[in-house]
Amino acid sequence: MTDVTNGATGRNWWSIGLWVAQALLALAFGMAGFMKLTTPLDQLGNMMHWVTVTSPLLVTFIGTVEVLGAIGVILPALTRILPWLTPLATLGFAVIQILAIGTHASLGETGQTLPINIVLLALALFVAWGRWRKAPISPRG
Repeated sequence: MTDVTNGATGRNWWSIGLWVAQALLALAFGMAGFMKLTTPLDQLGNMMHWVTVTSPLLVTFIGTVEVLGAIGVILPALTRILPWLTPLATLGFAVIQILAIGTHASLGETGQTLPINIVLLALALFVAWGRWRKAPISPRG
């Protein structure tokens, strides 16, 4: 029987788990960012209250950062070109979630948003740690 906590097999399980987490982050942030960039602000405000109390420029900035982060969490790791960008992208996602928690708390919306913010924050920190420490991706070379 193979020990799945050590050696190559254990590393494979970590890698699979990290890729799944990366895909979930890319999907969640990519869709959220795309929605922020393509949905008219009045419609977006009906779905996300915080949009109505902030600058349209900030909404566009956040959407752009989320889409770029979704690309950054997958593409560098997949191509092995500058793979250190992947954990940096996930740290960016962690910052977004920490700021989102604060924003939603100030608006009294944590009951609706806190669970998903915590899950996304945990996934982002898991991938950042995993790609730096547990199963880093070597650059092409």
